[in-house]
Amino acid sequence: MNTLAYIIYLLITYLVTVRVGFIFYRNGRLFILNLLHQDAALTDFINKILLVGYYLLNLGYAALMLTTWDTIHTWTELLSSITAMTGKILLTLALIHFCNMTGIYFISKRDQSITHSKI
Repeated sequence: MNTLAYIIYLLITYLVTVRVGFIFYRNGRLFILNLLHQDAALTDFINKILLVGYYLLNLGYAALMLTTWDTIHTWTELLSSITAMTGKILLTLALIHFCNMTGIYFISKRDQSITHSKI
């Protein structure tokens, strides 16, 4: 039953990671573009690097989490295990997003203070 749980878990994790990553990639471009003073080429380059890093981090973490699973014997344990592990991945995605947005906020505040001090 563990194999079935792994397949379901990895499929859910893959779909969520790719979907959320694409949304971050598409919508985050505007924030990065603003921070880089409308430098589109550099923005696209950084945004692609962030997307690849996001995918590698989350899919690697999801694969690593497989090593923490106990043996599954019943359908109830299967559902419980998949739910708990998917919840951990979603919390990780939220934490990473929060850290990224906090970083962008502080970079924009620093940039604004530098701009104001030049005036």
